[in-house]
Amino acid sequence: MFSRILIANRGEIAVRIIRAAHELGVEAVAVYSTADADSKHVHMADHAVCIGPPPPAESYLNIPRLIAAAEVCNVDAIHPGYGFLAENAHFADVCRSCNIEFIGPSVEAMNTLGDKVQCKQLAIANKVPTSPGSKGAVESEADALKLAKEIGYPVMIKASAGGGGRGMRVAHNDGALRSGMKQASQEAEAAFGNGTVYLEKFIEHAKHVEVQVIGDTHGNVCHLWERDCTMQRRKQKLIEEAPCPVLTRAEAEKLCGSAARLAKAAKYHGAGTVEFLMDGDKNFYLMEVNTRVQVEHPVTEMITGVDVVKTTIMVSAGQKLPFKQKDIKVNGHALECRINAEDPERNFAPSAGVIREMNPPGGFGVRLDTHACAGYRIPPNYDSMIGKLIVHRPTRDQALDAMITALREFHIAPTKTTIPLHIRLMKNGNFRSNETDINFVERLLEK
Repeated sequence: MFSRILIANRGEIAVRIIRAAHELGVEAVAVYSTADADSKHVHMADHAVCIGPPPPAESYLNIPRLIAAAEVCNVDAIHPGYGFLAENAHFADVCRSCNIEFIGPSVEAMNTLGDKVQCKQLAIANKVPTSPGSKGAVESEADALKLAKEIGYPVMIKASAGGGGRGMRVAHNDGALRSGMKQASQEAEAAFGNGTVYLEKFIEHAKHVEVQVIGDTHGNVCHLWERDCTMQRRKQKLIEEAPCPVLTRAEAEKLCGSAARLAKAAKYHGAGTVEFLMDGDKNFYLMEVNTRVQVEHPVTEMITGVDVVKTTIMVSAGQKLPFKQKDIKVNGHALECRINAEDPERNFAPSAGVIREMNPPGGFGVRLDTHACAGYRIPPNYDSMIGKLIVHRPTRDQALDAMITALREFHIAPTKTTIPLHIRLMKNGNFRSNETDINFVERLLEK
């Protein structure tokens, strides 16, 4: 096991990793920008290093400063968390070239699975369900128009690199395809430095279902079952739950098995997520692979009893997975609400500033992952999420009711948050009866 690790991140995920490290008897080094000097993760860590001013490019995305902090503190490994540099293969390569282990997959696996074109080709070779579309990058407008005619509109234009909904466009006709190709490529080039795009059949009224996988450096790969992340706004997840409420265990086992095959084929180690779209007939289509721990990993932890973050640290230290696939059972139902400092009544305007009052919920099966507290100043420089509220109950209906109770109990002032929206969604009849798709929330908000 490592003696000391550095967490190249901030907020609730930095707090989460520090706790996991301490449980393993590992010292934790926090890094922080000047905007985060009083943040919770800084005080929890054994050591803390300021790495620059608030802009991410000058702090959390600044590789030389992170490596310098790691070397000064004599760490064995760096955990990137999620976001920032978590899926940056160059950062992983720099870490290892400096004899600092990167707590995540190999550079080769990151490059293969992080590039959607290569990932799709590997998926096809390993009988993982993919959607009809181009086998590789679409090089010209003429090729795109020809392919769209073959598979039929609507089609999805997708950037080969990156994620988060950037570099994606839906086209319903030739004109939209021409303009969408240019827009998606330009957006991807600006965001990821790679303007390559490819084409797939657009799945209308889809649900978003993803599979948590985890592997070690000894060739063992397991899945930790699936999550439903259909409740989204502008391609950003709001609510996640596990397991997927519309799948039988036999259907889930088939899907999850395919995700594990893909991870094994990529020689994957660490935590990763294989994301799928599901149509109304429960046909699945590979969307992408996230080569990192996900924001929504707690719902998987709650139903499986597996600590995803601790296990990721353990396998990066060279240990074998402490379980086999047959050991991973589904126990009950878990829900997670992302609590963002945004005002849903004002088109989700950010609500930065000082939290004056914060009374978190509690009780049986209630978990709150957060870095915020009364007196915490929310900086305007970063993601607006200030916490994740998770509940676990024997059944989905019980989990929904428990979440409503927890949300009502959760008091934050004067900061505006997404709590009122979550209460509304928890009560929504369509959500409770699973009659939703990835555009459901946006349609609901338009009413």
